[in-house]
Amino acid sequence: MREEYDFSKGKRGLYSRDINDLHFPVYLEPDLEKYYKNIASQKNTDLSVIINSILEKEKELLEKII
Repeated sequence: MREEYDFSKGKRGLYSRDINDLHFPVYLEPDLEKYYKNIASQKNTDLSVIINSILEKEKELLEKII
């Protein structure tokens, strides 16, 4: 590193993110993706809206039996 770089006024963590703000991708099997993309297209909405709706219903069902 060059000596002329001056980090004396730098702020630590200025550009870092909280780990809780990170969203990791979820990959669907190709046949499921095709099926749900078709539904999203018919409803004129985004695939993530459809998948999140399904997962929310699944969560509600699981909470009833657990």
